[in-house]
Amino acid sequence: MSMAYWIHKLNESDSRLHKEDVIKQAYEMATLGNESCKRFLAFVNLTYNPYVNFYLRQVPTIDEASGRENPWQDFRLLLNDLMNRKYTGNSARDQVDSISQRFDSDEWNNFCRNVIRKDLRCGISDKTFNKVVKKSEYEIPVFGCQLATNSEGRPEMKGIKRLEPKLDGVRVLMRVSRNEYGEVVTTCYSRNGKIFENFNLIEQQIQDNYTKLVQSVGDRALRDGFWLDGEVTGQSFQELMRQARRKEDVDARDSVFNIFDIIPTENWEHGHWNAQLHKRIDILERMRPVIDKMSNVELLTHIMVDLDTGEGRDVLHRYANDMVVAGFEGIMIKDLNSPYECKRNTFWMKWKPTITVDLTVVNIEEGTGRNQGRLGALVCEGVDDGKTISVNVGSGFSDGDRDDYYANSESVIGRTAEILADAITQNQDGTYSLRFPRFVRFRDDK
Repeated sequence: MSMAYWIHKLNESDSRLHKEDVIKQAYEMATLGNESCKRFLAFVNLTYNPYVNFYLRQVPTIDEASGRENPWQDFRLLLNDLMNRKYTGNSARDQVDSISQRFDSDEWNNFCRNVIRKDLRCGISDKTFNKVVKKSEYEIPVFGCQLATNSEGRPEMKGIKRLEPKLDGVRVLMRVSRNEYGEVVTTCYSRNGKIFENFNLIEQQIQDNYTKLVQSVGDRALRDGFWLDGEVTGQSFQELMRQARRKEDVDARDSVFNIFDIIPTENWEHGHWNAQLHKRIDILERMRPVIDKMSNVELLTHIMVDLDTGEGRDVLHRYANDMVVAGFEGIMIKDLNSPYECKRNTFWMKWKPTITVDLTVVNIEEGTGRNQGRLGALVCEGVDDGKTISVNVGSGFSDGDRDDYYANSESVIGRTAEILADAITQNQDGTYSLRFPRFVRFRDDK
């Protein structure tokens, strides 16, 4: 049974239940010893494993061909070499071109090529796959990192805390390790496990100083690799995101990786490290003499407060206000005695201000997916603080709101909507928009 057979089978329907059923068929046959199904499931795991990267964007298709050898073992060995950077650049492309000529076109174009590109293009995700193969050797590891909880009203807002500025950037988790050839490899991930390929300058600086970083700490736990948790900032949030997502003409020279945590690779893979935050910070501080010499890497600044005292609470409020005035999103509030857990918790809490803006609804947009046939977003415009704002507001609505506003769109257009947002942002055309806009209510009094 060919690998492409399963792709075609999965694409017969967009139904999630259909796709789960197809994966279940392959899994049941694999448990009975079918080698072809074992191979298929193993390649799916490699494709969607967030910790595996083959470092190739452009992978060629081949002309119609059949009756070729389809050397799966050689293909798997090539994937391993690509993953470990044995072949890079033109050498990698030559190796891929060479092996592609040994495959039938259906197998190569519809399966092998997409494995290398990390997307089988059959409408499945790691969640869909793992639902069927859970707790088996084929289960795909789920990427996670520590996430903060809103501090408002939290009983955990007590005791000694570390306060940090909440940076206006993009969360980056950097994996730092050696491959099987002894070369240092650094890879930047988003908080959702997507690889950022445009922070090469930052990655190179960590690579060049890897030995010094490890030696400065003297911690055996880091010798097998570690993860750096931080935020990359640039001249502006909008420009930073354009550089992070850009495919060509990337210029991220002004980007700075602000590190605020570190986790050994072994502990990262288990999603937990018991070492308390103050011990993890101590590791980073021992790295400071090395980090301070890097032009695009920094350790995040902080202050300490005791929230059990009136003075400590006053300091927190002054610090929070000062950070907002300085242009930061707000502050982070961290428990020094907490472990690192790859999930949302109250070990880290966040405080940031919000703004409300009154804008006029000038149009409505129909939704997609589950919102097809009802409201997707209100198109809003107006002027606030001398800034002309134009923004689509797609959240803050109940299902009933979406049905009602879409059915009565003529009565909605022209009304004043109160919009909650994190900040006003500037567009490339000189107009302004809102970051994370949420509908609050209609203000018919205005």
